[in-house]
Amino acid sequence: METPGYEDDDYYSLCGMDDVNRLGAHLSILYYFMFLFSLCGTVLVLVIIYRFEKLTTVTNILLLNLVLSSLIFMSSLPFVGVYMQLEEWIFGKAMCKIVCSVYYLGFSSSVLFLTLLTFDRHLAVVYSLEAPRVRNQGYAVISCAVVWLISSLACIKPMVFQNLYQDNLINKARCEELERYNLTETTVYHLKNAEFYIQLNLFLIFPLVVNIYCYLRITITVLSSRIISKYKTVRLIFIIVLLFFLCWTPFNIVELMSADDCEQKQRKAYALHITRNIAYMYFCLSPILYTFVGKKFQNYFKQIVVKRFPWLKTHISCHQNSSINNRSTKTTPNYL
Repeated sequence: METPGYEDDDYYSLCGMDDVNRLGAHLSILYYFMFLFSLCGTVLVLVIIYRFEKLTTVTNILLLNLVLSSLIFMSSLPFVGVYMQLEEWIFGKAMCKIVCSVYYLGFSSSVLFLTLLTFDRHLAVVYSLEAPRVRNQGYAVISCAVVWLISSLACIKPMVFQNLYQDNLINKARCEELERYNLTETTVYHLKNAEFYIQLNLFLIFPLVVNIYCYLRITITVLSSRIISKYKTVRLIFIIVLLFFLCWTPFNIVELMSADDCEQKQRKAYALHITRNIAYMYFCLSPILYTFVGKKFQNYFKQIVVKRFPWLKTHISCHQNSSINNRSTKTTPNYL
C-alpha cells in the first residue's frame, strides 16, 4: 500500500506530477469531513453500546474494535489533508513516522475486523445451535488480539523507512519513504515483492473470499428459515456486500497495478486519488453500517433522540423495553 500524499516522488520533476498532486490537494478537503463524520458516528455507537448493551458480549467486543480501528485510521486523514494542501510536511519527523504508521495500522485492522465480523455473523446465523460453544468472550478477545498483531506488523515498514527530508526542488519538507538504508538492490527487490503479495493476498483476496463465502451461506440460511424479516435482512446483507465491493476493491486493484513509464504512472496516480477517497468513505461508514442496520440499534438511537428532544416523541415510535428485541435475536446476531 502506498503512503498517502504526493505520488511518485522519484519522478516529481521528470514525470510532471504537479497536476496529479493538485487534484489530490482538492480531494483532500473531503478528509476533514470524513474525520468529523467518523468521529461523530464513533461516539454515537460507543454511547449506544455503553448505555444499552453489555460490553462483554462477542458482538460488542468485535464492534468496539472495529470502531476503534476505523477511528485510528480516520485520525491520520486530517494530517494527510494538511500535507497535501500545503505541499509541505509541517508536523516534524516524529509525527511523520507516527501518522504513516497509524494510517497503515488503521487501514489493515479495519479490513481485517470487517472480515472478522463477517465470519462471526456467519457463525451466529449458519451454526446458531453450535455457535454459542465457540462464540465466547475468550474467542472474541483472542481473535481481536490476532488482528491487532497482524495489523501492527504492517506498521514496521513505515516506522523504519518513512522519514522527513528537505526536497531541494521545491525547497519544502517532505514526509516520504526513503531508500532502504544499506540494503542491496536484490534485497529491496525481494522486499517489494513480499509487500506486493502480502497486500494482494491478505488485504484483497482473503477478505473478498471470506466475505463472499460467508454472505452466501448467510443468505441461504436466512431464506430457508422462518424468520419474518428474512427478505429485509437479505437486502441489508446485499447492500453491505455491494458497498464493500464498490468502495474497497477498485482502490486495491489500482494500487496493485504496475506502472513502468511516465504516462502509466500519471494515470495510476490519478486513479489512486479517486479510488482512495471512495475506499476511505466505506471505512468511515462501516461502523454505522454494522450497527444501525439492526432493529435493536435503531430503537436505541430513537430512544436517545426522544430523550434529548421530547417534542419528537409523537413523531418517533420506539420501544423503551428491548426485551422483545433481545428474545428475537437468540437465533440471529443483534446487528441483523
